[in-house]
Amino acid sequence: MKAIATDMGIDKALKTLGVVYINEGTSTGTNSFSSGSVIESYSPVDGLLIGQVKTTTQSDYEKVMDSAISAFKTWKIMPAPQRGEIVRQFGERLREKKEALGALVSYEMGKSYQEGLGEVQEMIDICDFAVGLSRQLHGLTMHSERPGHRMYEQYHPLGVVGIISAFNFPVAVWAWNTALAWICGDVCVWKPSEKTPLCGVACQNIIAEVLAENNLPEGISCLINGDYRVGEFMTKDKRIPLISATGSTRMGKIVAQEVAARLGKSLLELGGNNAIIVTPDADIKMTVIGAVFGAVGTAGQRCTSTRRLIIHESVYEKVKNALVEAYGQLRIGNPLDENNHVGPLIDLDAVEMYKSALEKVVDEGGKIVVEGGVLLGKGYESGCYVKPAIAEAQPDYNIVQHETFAPVLYLLKYSGDVENAIAIQNEVAQGLSSAIMTNNLREAERFLSAAGSDCGIANVNIGTSGAEIGGAFGGEKETGGGRESGSDAWKVYMRRQTNTINYTTELPLAQGIKFDL
Repeated sequence: MKAIATDMGIDKALKTLGVVYINEGTSTGTNSFSSGSVIESYSPVDGLLIGQVKTTTQSDYEKVMDSAISAFKTWKIMPAPQRGEIVRQFGERLREKKEALGALVSYEMGKSYQEGLGEVQEMIDICDFAVGLSRQLHGLTMHSERPGHRMYEQYHPLGVVGIISAFNFPVAVWAWNTALAWICGDVCVWKPSEKTPLCGVACQNIIAEVLAENNLPEGISCLINGDYRVGEFMTKDKRIPLISATGSTRMGKIVAQEVAARLGKSLLELGGNNAIIVTPDADIKMTVIGAVFGAVGTAGQRCTSTRRLIIHESVYEKVKNALVEAYGQLRIGNPLDENNHVGPLIDLDAVEMYKSALEKVVDEGGKIVVEGGVLLGKGYESGCYVKPAIAEAQPDYNIVQHETFAPVLYLLKYSGDVENAIAIQNEVAQGLSSAIMTNNLREAERFLSAAGSDCGIANVNIGTSGAEIGGAFGGEKETGGGRESGSDAWKVYMRRQTNTINYTTELPLAQGIKFDL
């Protein structure tokens, strides 16, 4: 296997993270609190078995919950700045192991090594954000209508936070949740995707080291493994007041109903069908860069990936030709080789969905502009490598209305003013990320106004992909409405309490009510 650019081979990276590397079918290693069936993790990069974990049984889960609930009693009374210090140490440990963890993310998930490093950097960034936030978990004070009374509100920890994450960001989304939940005083139980379980084991190993060095309970951070049936342990558990779930809209609807049935809270980050509007005043060079990275980055498997390009008829051919030329320069191959732009899809099921999307767009009358297809032969032994494709389509095609979790970009033409483009963008069921490419101030402001994009993220002159942790991340409609990461997203991990203090010898009632004894 070719070593990555840092000269850290994948064997060394896995050993650095405490994850046993398995070659030629040898199987060793399990995660704590597990006695169920085995999940084998095969790399989409080369099709080789990396390692295996055991699924969590109901009995194992109860042990995990006992550990978490016990740890919460200690963790919630620790001052928030002290909790922030633990998160700071975690961030420092991530800095030390950034290359190793980035390599594992790349190898187990299939995204480029640079994107793997970027994902670990997101973890580091959210830790830095959380450390500062640990001294700013502020409430408000209000004036009481009653003399000699003071009113204020404060925030307290919720308890155990359940996290269900997806394969496409196997470590960062967990960190978005845990870093904030931890400084808020919560403990976390995490079920990573069964497609990337070793990334979960690696992260758990890192935080376990930090907790042990500080003589803190290991239950502050817990890991369980398995498919949706293990996730149901958490969604149905009344002891978990908040479930944060990332994945498909279909999955999110199931989670939302289960959690709502027990009056729990859900934080949902679901599908995206993201568009870039290209107006006559767009910078074409910037447009191509943003669109190509948005469409092919992580092989089109980001929730913020660019699926639709809504182009004004006056610049349509120019943009299309520039995209075709750019796609001709893409290099597809081992993501650990930094000379390549595009790695594999996560598995063979994803390949089938990619092929099906291309067939459907043609069946509906679309035209393929850049041919797709599965790559085979030397270097593509896993069968998960596909060619990024471009298709001309109409906005109302059924396949265009749905999220295609693969590197397929649909070109849509609009005429008239920008309102027509905004209407096309907003007519899909999803509402995560959106962008407009224009040098026209009026078009930009219109796009950002209440009459503009209906998405949770709206960008001007950058693409749909690549959000910073400082802003709240999430979307509307079938994207679920949740918000993670920056801004005031921390509030979802806490319960709000209103307090009124009477420091007089009288007991006046609110609204002037008289109740004399």
